[in-house]
Amino acid sequence: MQQIEIIYPDDWHCHLRDGIALTTTIPMATKQFKRVIAMPNLQTPVSDVEAAEAYYHRIMAHVPNDVSFQPLMTLYLKDNTTPDIITHAAQSPLIFACKLYPAGVTTNSQAGVGKLLSLYSIFETMAKHQLPLLIHGEVNDHDVDVYDRERVFIDKHLQDIVKQFPDLKIVFEHITTKDAVDFVLSGPDTLAATITPQHLLYNRNALFVGGLRPHHYCLPVLKRKIHQEALINAAISGNPKFFIGTDSAPHAKSQKESACGCAGIFSHHAAIEIYAHIFDQANALDKLENFTSRFGADFYQLPYNQDKIILQKQSWTIPEEYPYLDESIIPFLASENINWQRVS
Repeated sequence: MQQIEIIYPDDWHCHLRDGIALTTTIPMATKQFKRVIAMPNLQTPVSDVEAAEAYYHRIMAHVPNDVSFQPLMTLYLKDNTTPDIITHAAQSPLIFACKLYPAGVTTNSQAGVGKLLSLYSIFETMAKHQLPLLIHGEVNDHDVDVYDRERVFIDKHLQDIVKQFPDLKIVFEHITTKDAVDFVLSGPDTLAATITPQHLLYNRNALFVGGLRPHHYCLPVLKRKIHQEALINAAISGNPKFFIGTDSAPHAKSQKESACGCAGIFSHHAAIEIYAHIFDQANALDKLENFTSRFGADFYQLPYNQDKIILQKQSWTIPEEYPYLDESIIPFLASENINWQRVS
């Protein structure tokens, strides 16, 4: 197969950042996707409707005039989030989900949730209003090995949330383990998961090939090959519980290549081409459109995009860096060749 046409894809998990960063992230996002779930973990978290609406307008100010693009806004859950905030959010045409960050698990999560049990009334309200819960599923416990934090979160928290709230739609974000795949497969239809390109393409060896590789560092961290293989099998299975979520997370080069480098991999420069490359390697190009363009829309009960894109099999080299803020950003697979490129 040398060329494929697919429904214009969406990204059901990404970080667009804010301020001047939007001059880089938004043009790239609009070329790759029609809709994106915009994460709310800004330096000042997007934790109420007014903040979400203001962020929406800051994003849209950077969308080219001739481009159709919809950021789907989310609220950042905190220990002091109230049912009234959730009810207000459910009434907003701009807000499509709420995001749960256990406090301290990743970038700008310090204001996240400290006690999950305190949010059970919030989950009940979300289920009532059919507002999905998006979960960064890791514990922040220094006694738990970093490679086990997803599995422990499932055992300690997620299985009880799923059991207690059978009507609550839940997306287990950027899953990284066979444990997560198996849990999603065994769960109800209200439980789904997103899978990133980096967790499909790499395992934890990639962090150390030729030296310490800060641009391969993300959270949740890359895992063993057995987990990578389970993720690939899930992505290409044709099971609608699994769909695209890049977790594209830009950080300036100096923040990645530092004594305490930031977690996050930027992939919006070529996300759909990278997924096509991965699915081609797995002999599953016929499964790509469902994964990128149908299953997520079905879960969020949104219509499919009407436009289509064409991808052609031809080798090209991803640039070494792009301008970002007042310096540069190193993209995922910088200076490497991939075998698929968008041509229309």
